[in-house]
Amino acid sequence: MVAVSARAAARLRDGHVWVYRSDVTDPGTASAGSLVTVKDHRGKPLGAALYSSSSQIALRMVANRPLASRAEWLTLLRQRVAAAVAYRKELVKDSDAYRVLFSEADLLPGVIADRYNDVLTLQALTQAMDADDLRSAVVDELVTQTGVANVVERVEPRIRELEALPAKDSGLLRGTKTETAFTLNGLKFAYQALGGQKTGAFLDQRENYAAAARHARGRALDVFCYEGGFALHLARVCESVTGVDSSLPALEAAERNQKLNEPAVREIEWLEANAFDLLKDYSTAGEQFDTIVLDPPAFARSKRTLETAIRGYKELNLRALKMLKSGGVLVTCSCSHHVSEADFLAMLAAAAADAHRNLRLIEKRGAAQDHPMLLSVPETAYLKCVVGTAL
Repeated sequence: MVAVSARAAARLRDGHVWVYRSDVTDPGTASAGSLVTVKDHRGKPLGAALYSSSSQIALRMVANRPLASRAEWLTLLRQRVAAAVAYRKELVKDSDAYRVLFSEADLLPGVIADRYNDVLTLQALTQAMDADDLRSAVVDELVTQTGVANVVERVEPRIRELEALPAKDSGLLRGTKTETAFTLNGLKFAYQALGGQKTGAFLDQRENYAAAARHARGRALDVFCYEGGFALHLARVCESVTGVDSSLPALEAAERNQKLNEPAVREIEWLEANAFDLLKDYSTAGEQFDTIVLDPPAFARSKRTLETAIRGYKELNLRALKMLKSGGVLVTCSCSHHVSEADFLAMLAAAAADAHRNLRLIEKRGAAQDHPMLLSVPETAYLKCVVGTAL
């Protein structure tokens, strides 16, 4: 058994599923990646968890009762994979690309899986889920439930370092394919499972892409465009679109995606540039846009960097608001879970005040529904997307 503090026990009883290392009072004989029973400071069992000997998140709960054996956990694991797949089959109607497994939000801590048409990608993010028997159980069930035969494991070196796992390369686990094409909201995108960021594409923005296109018009600017998700959606409804990113490979991929969708989308101008510098130059030059999208990477990767992140978000939004025509549409996002919705809205209000603009809120949005939020785990609600009109 692993004993935890009274504070951790209270959090677990409230429904959270993490215990930080500072709240582990006695690890007992727990080994890296093992299934353990968790008890409170009085010795009362609180449930079963996966133990990490390295991460600051020492325990990730998998059941609110002790599990008799690893075999029982494997059975429960398979059941949860099947339930997650069934949930997406009911939910996703407009795409053949979506998140299939979302870690804690699917009661499968430490594992993420995405579907891109006929290719599945898998990420094992903890010592426990890196174990061969658990990985094989997840893959077997995914293939059975989805009917997709190709499975690629995507490796995050930084995560493996934090979890004290040996270095390894991404690679094919099942099948033969690592490249395919998928469809989001009627648009085609090329996909390489062994390249790109995260698991390869920002599927969490799928519904926000469509929302942006509903409101967009005129001359549009997509900043941090990556492989063209927002830009391609805007190009179906706007008079002109400029996509900006600092990564040349991302822009090359975006241009290939544009060609896949011709003639349904207009020609897009792709610019390799630092977003902060470009917005400053555009603002100084008096450039004006009818629609601006800001979808930067996570600025706050820890609580320690929150203040710096807020300053970064404010600068971006301030410059964008200065360039928006009256009645223009701003779509602005943050994927930093350390930046709360309240923090983000306060930053946006401050940026509007400094720009001497009023911003009327049209929509507050989050991640697509295939990225569900677990109410007891606020960290699963990481994406903020605000659509507003500048007055």
